[in-house]
Amino acid sequence: QVQLVESGGGLVQAGGSLRLSCAASGRTFSSYPMGWFRQAPGKEREFVAAIRWSASSTTYADSVKGRFTISRDNAKDTVYLQMNALKPEDTAVYYCAAKTTQRGLYAVDSYNFWGQGTQVTVSS
Repeated sequence: QVQLVESGGGLVQAGGSLRLSCAASGRTFSSYPMGWFRQAPGKEREFVAAIRWSASSTTYADSVKGRFTISRDNAKDTVYLQMNALKPEDTAVYYCAAKTTQRGLYAVDSYNFWGQGTQVTVSS
């Protein structure tokens, strides 16, 4: 059974930092892209960042570019999201996602597997 388990969420003041982790079990995704999405109350789930199997290939939503960094450790089947300079508008449930195809990094429905989500709350 495939599981993606996120950790590292919490409450932080504006300008602060958090690091999210997502550990995969049940199969390896080391050859495939993994991503982070987020969903704020009353809004649709949106793309945040993604990383291909080669950790040098990353992509970000414009809203987080320059503040968030996605990385991965293929030996541990773990992906990370370092979030700096957090803003109140970053408040959301953050989801880790994995896929078994190489195309379509930005669409929610292109990912096969999802974690349960971790809450990030940024206070002003």
